Amino acid sequence: MPSFLEDLSRFRGTGERNAQGESLEEFLEGYEPGKYESPSCTTDAVIFSHPGKLNSSLEGLSILMVKRGNHPCIGAWALPGGFINMRENLGDTARRELEEETGVKGLVMEQIATYGDYDRDPRSRVITTAYMALVDENDVKVKAGDDAADAVWCKVRLKLLDSSQEGGQVKNRYALYLTNQSRGLHTSAVVEEQIRTDGLIREQKFTVAEQGMTAADHGAIIVQALLILRKRTDDLVSPNFL
Repeated sequence: MPSFLEDLSRFRGTGERNAQGESLEEFLEGYEPGKYESPSCTTDAVIFSHPGKLNSSLEGLSILMVKRGNHPCIGAWALPGGFINMRENLGDTARRELEEETGVKGLVMEQIATYGDYDRDPRSRVITTAYMALVDENDVKVKAGDDAADAVWCKVRLKLLDSSQEGGQVKNRYALYLTNQSRGLHTSAVVEEQIRTDGLIREQKFTVAEQGMTAADHGAIIVQALLILRKRTDDLVSPNFL
């Protein structure tokens, strides 16, 4: 098949032919992308809001959530997100999906994690990349759209339930609480964090133990984002985080 890209200049290497005697163009002409199963890719956006300066307790923090209007997890509360387009960068997908589902746009967004367990979505093999932003909710207008049945700010709270350590492995269990009084939303999830270290290398994984009314593994993504935010607030000096 023809190349996916028009400009091949970055991919020529030394310009030599491969072991089969093919040029780059000839190699691409015979390449079959359908030879291997291809996973789908999505993005999810963790949008936090706080009025004024945020401290490490994260007290007063809110998170933007959407209510799923379709299967899977219909009626559950999820992070704004969706599938990428083939010719769209991940960050652009995160911004587009956020705007389509909530009306929020123009945010500074940071890529924080990738979630790719094979069983995280019943539709297909779906790998998601998570992004995070921090705003004052008075500066943005929220309106549900696309396949979101509702879009609201929820108060978010994180509590460490227990922690254990054995050898180089640490296990933490967190309770995540989401509340919106006007929508009658009171739900919680339990998320487990596993940390393994080997010298300078650190392996970290978040999994949902109890889902509540949060969609799929979104509770795990939120907890990871909260812990990143909490860690940074101790040394907070940038006005971008106010």
